[in-house]
Amino acid sequence: MRIPIALLCVAWLSLSVETAPAGRVQTILVLGDSLSQGFGVAPTDAYPMLLARKLRAAGLNFQVTNASAAGGTTEGGLERLPAHLKRRIDIFVLELGINDAFRGVPVEQIQHNLQQIIDKVKARNPNVRLVIAGMQLPNYTADDYIFAFGKMFADLAAKNGAALVPYLLQGVAGDPSLNLSDGIHPNVAGQKILAKTVWHVLQPIARESAVIPSGSEGPHR
Repeated sequence: MRIPIALLCVAWLSLSVETAPAGRVQTILVLGDSLSQGFGVAPTDAYPMLLARKLRAAGLNFQVTNASAAGGTTEGGLERLPAHLKRRIDIFVLELGINDAFRGVPVEQIQHNLQQIIDKVKARNPNVRLVIAGMQLPNYTADDYIFAFGKMFADLAAKNGAALVPYLLQGVAGDPSLNLSDGIHPNVAGQKILAKTVWHVLQPIARESAVIPSGSEGPHR
């Protein structure tokens, strides 16, 4: 299956925004593709940076690093991950897989790569909280691949005790007013909705993580 998508920009972007100054700063790493990188909008308008603002407004002391890359695949995520494992990760948001699907990569291989990413993050950060951002393929044909791809994210979340964002583009996909002219990537207004969608899942996890005693911080301490 091949569906046109902007894959020209492959340089990865890493941005950090700190939240409220009081207390120990915890960390959130977002590893994703162009949807999380904020393709076509200012870096500060990408939903991970909007989440940083929400965390700050909620008085939660977090630093958000957006390590997402336009055109990113699960294989590429595995290659980029080691550089980000040198620092502690308290919450890990994983948003990859759709570009693999556009290229017709078998679902089993996509899932294997995503599991490897999760395993590597857990190995370095045993107490990490996981958030998996689910994606869906356009229902051009109701075939087994589309069904298996959509189900894969829920299966990964269940296996790894992760929180699941069922569909990152809920309420945004297919709406011309919320996407760039390519019809694929959210515009500024669309990114705000993505931030709300992820915040609904992330907020309780961040609040719980913020009160964890310092004695359970893991190997990076």
